[in-house]
Amino acid sequence: MLRVLARLRTIALIAAASALAYAAPTETTLHPKIVDQPPFQVEGIAASTNNAKEAGPDAIIGKQWQRFLSGDLLDKIPNRVDQSIIAVYTDYTSDANGEYTVILGAKVKPGPNPTIPDGMVVKTVPAGRYAIFTSERGPAAKVVPEMWRQIWSYFQSPQNGPRAYQSDFEIYDRRASDPNNAQVDIYVGLK
Repeated sequence: MLRVLARLRTIALIAAASALAYAAPTETTLHPKIVDQPPFQVEGIAASTNNAKEAGPDAIIGKQWQRFLSGDLLDKIPNRVDQSIIAVYTDYTSDANGEYTVILGAKVKPGPNPTIPDGMVVKTVPAGRYAIFTSERGPAAKVVPEMWRQIWSYFQSPQNGPRAYQSDFEIYDRRASDPNNAQVDIYVGLK
């Protein structure tokens, strides 16, 4: 139970610090791997937010992580493909300044009539080209926001092309099982 609580606090800090990453880009040289990602379904809890809200006292993402972890919601998702937690950013109304939906959950096996637990949604993440950025290894509350700061800086340069603002996602797999020594892949959709 203590390990779960420690992970909960760390993930909540990640979410809070990630919002700050939007406002403070840093100079960096990144070399993301570009992949053609097939579509997949994710099931989990959803909330609508924007970056301005996430940078202030009305932040939602940290509370969403707390709800997800404290309620053991990962274990309540049927037909998971693995034990990874996935955070999907989707349904962007415009760009980094607009509203978007955050879904915390897991990849699930596709099916015609999925079983959806109460309070959860199923969303298809579309196929597309994605840039994969891998964080450094370290405390998740530090390395994930730092990776987002670098991503924002990376996309400020026209030579790196535009973002699609359709779907982006973070994968918290076995490399993130220890929140004090985590490594996370962040997939950013490209036009």
